Amino acid sequence: MKVFFQLPAIPSGLKARSTYLIAVLIFMLIFNLACVPKTSPEAQPGAKVTGLADKVIFVEEPDSAKAVRMIEAGDMDVYASGLTDAELVRRIKSSSVMGSETSYGLNFELTLNPVGPTFPGTGKLNPFYVPAIREALNWLVDRGHIAEEIFGGLAVPRYFALSSAFPDYARLAAIARAQEIKYAPSLAKARAVIDEEMKKLGAVMVAGKWNYKGAPVELIFLIRTEDKRRDVGDYVATLLEESGFVVNRQYKRAAEASPIWIGSDPAVGRWNLYTGGWVSTIINRDQAGNFNFYYTPRGRPEMLWQAYTPAPELDRIADTLDRRDYKTWEEREQLMADALQLSMKDSVRIWLVDTVNVWPRRAELALASDLAGGISGSWLWPYTLRFTDKKGGTVRFGSPSILTEPWNPVAGTNWIFDVMVSRGTLETATLPDPFTGLLWPNRVKSAEVYVQEGLPVTRTHDWLSLSFVPSIQVPPDAWIDWDPVAQRFRTVGEVHPEGLKARTKTVVRYVDDLYQRHWHDGTKMSVADLVVGLALGFDRANSKSAIFDEAEVPSFQTFIRYFRGARIVQEDPLVAEVYGDLTYPDAEWIADSAAGYFYSTVPWHTLAIGIIPEKNHELAFSSSKADRLKVEWMSYIAGPSLPILERSRVQALNEGFIPYPNVVGKYVNAEQAKERYTALGEWYQKRGHFWVSNGPFYVESIHPVEKTIVLQRSEEHLTVDARWLAFTKPGIAEVKVSGPAQVRIGANARFQVDVTLNGKPYAAKDIDFVKFLLFAARGELVQTGDAESVRDGQWRVTLTPEQTASLQAGANRLEVAVVSRLVSIPSFESVTFVTLPR
Repeated sequence: MKVFFQLPAIPSGLKARSTYLIAVLIFMLIFNLACVPKTSPEAQPGAKVTGLADKVIFVEEPDSAKAVRMIEAGDMDVYASGLTDAELVRRIKSSSVMGSETSYGLNFELTLNPVGPTFPGTGKLNPFYVPAIREALNWLVDRGHIAEEIFGGLAVPRYFALSSAFPDYARLAAIARAQEIKYAPSLAKARAVIDEEMKKLGAVMVAGKWNYKGAPVELIFLIRTEDKRRDVGDYVATLLEESGFVVNRQYKRAAEASPIWIGSDPAVGRWNLYTGGWVSTIINRDQAGNFNFYYTPRGRPEMLWQAYTPAPELDRIADTLDRRDYKTWEEREQLMADALQLSMKDSVRIWLVDTVNVWPRRAELALASDLAGGISGSWLWPYTLRFTDKKGGTVRFGSPSILTEPWNPVAGTNWIFDVMVSRGTLETATLPDPFTGLLWPNRVKSAEVYVQEGLPVTRTHDWLSLSFVPSIQVPPDAWIDWDPVAQRFRTVGEVHPEGLKARTKTVVRYVDDLYQRHWHDGTKMSVADLVVGLALGFDRANSKSAIFDEAEVPSFQTFIRYFRGARIVQEDPLVAEVYGDLTYPDAEWIADSAAGYFYSTVPWHTLAIGIIPEKNHELAFSSSKADRLKVEWMSYIAGPSLPILERSRVQALNEGFIPYPNVVGKYVNAEQAKERYTALGEWYQKRGHFWVSNGPFYVESIHPVEKTIVLQRSEEHLTVDARWLAFTKPGIAEVKVSGPAQVRIGANARFQVDVTLNGKPYAAKDIDFVKFLLFAARGELVQTGDAESVRDGQWRVTLTPEQTASLQAGANRLEVAVVSRLVSIPSFESVTFVTLPR
């Protein structure tokens, strides 16, 4: 997800809100926001700060109102869920003991089960098998009502897979607005389509209810209860009931709903629709891959995604966009516009709203929150979590759900509340800027990005270079494919003896002390850790492999179409090259993608103990394969998987088992392997789980019955780079606009713009620009321009006689947008004035 904007106080009334949103979008479209700093604040080399929290206790608390009361009483320090309840938000904002963070990346939708026309498991009719009926739901629901009445104004309507808060939506404003008008709420239109299509399916209306083969058509609706989705679900259920369906409202929490909608085969017929929610954990600067993720089997390995059958044209465009297989911005924009329209026809998801979320915490607690993903989406929370009034200490973290799905490092849980906790245990090669969405180096020193001339790529940060070259030849010794029988990589020279070219080449130089760092079980990182994961990714997608998982094939096919090879150039310090045809608008994202090929957050020996039961069909990494084989979805932290994994560890220890020895054997021998398995056994005896990584915290203990997880800070992360602490508070500008209430047409008019940060003047050097948009009485945009700087914290907008002469008598609005160099979020404010005749 990409550049972001801050929502000011939202005007009351649906019409006012819609006008306001259009103004924001027009601004973003005109001025194409993309300004971010080249170097991070306080990024002094080697600077360290102590005082981070020592321990974190995560506890389950699904009741957000109770969580707020607990924070207020001092029984909880922070809640890992953004709140959209207007009353709770007011309570948090008015409290002297509570602070909060704000984010804009959470959205809600209706996930539909597309299997049909009848469920093989039950024989019952599933209306959502029909694309036209799915499409009709867009007319059935009133998104404005949901945003205004259910969310109390802390949301805006959403129609597409693109977030309305990120720049791709603004770039596509014209086509987006046309589609939103096309799909404006119309009960009559929705029901006309439903009536026509239901009759085609053989259903008949009996006493106001649809019947199929003598029985009412029942829709099983999984409705989440932890947030406003309960109210959304009831609203939608009532609309469906009034449209002739019997709705079985099943109210469930995340842990209860997950095994049904995402963990089971949709063909069984246990559900028809679900109140889904998604969070963008970073500011998404490029949403081109969203259509592939949400509408095609390539999106995820679960059986629900494998049931998706998009129209061929949508499938082609989604795949093209996911691989960024375009040459110009104009081509990209046309593909995106086509995808918007085709995805509305498909509608396996009915997007509802983008929300503004408030995340409560104790006033004395500080941490870096992401402007898109909030606290649970933040990658920097484990690097910044601290009390401002003391050193160290234990932070009590509340979460709506704990241990929702199994954790495993290959295809485990994707639930945000699980991922947030596990993210605290990982150390990645790069870390995303929570204010801009760009990447900063963490275990990488530098990168060189080479791109084929003519491709639309830009660079912002100084830790990498960007060069455009006429042609990129892939070296013949680069790895490009996998031989599942010989269990080794195949080179470019073998697969493409005629030679191979790529659109990008990235040289990644990792930190000098890479192999001096330890995994949580005390073993040192080695080159073996860096290559096993790459081999595993190829192996699982190959039908000749002993651990083949057919659910991995769609996404792997997309990957292999743009992957052009990778090789280790130097082992110590590690230098790697990655070649590909996949591009991103930001070179930082190309470098980040490349850095992940030869970097791991999981030691090879923990992967090995999962490979053994996967081969034996005792456990499965993915939920899809587990469901197909009727075995346990592998969990490294709790449940019946643990004794099987321990048995595999003992077997591996006795055999000196090395996975993929033709690749890994160069870097580890049997004795070293046994040392690894011995250390892992000691870890298991002490901690009771196999979750081992390299991040700021390790999992000290897990209590599945009590729904509690305890994290302890790793000894190698007792201090933190000061640059991460600089991201604790975004420098979002506060704006006030003042000026004359009346302006004579044809006269000069001056307006003052005050720009502050925490009540103090915002330094002019930290402001990228201040723009104004002038809207006439009918709401049309008539003028845009730049404000002039007067001094720190003060800017001036001057409307010339020629500009005011273009206005008609009546009420006008001057909208001002301020963009800081420190965050990718403009701040908006407006003032109204009346124009009088000459």
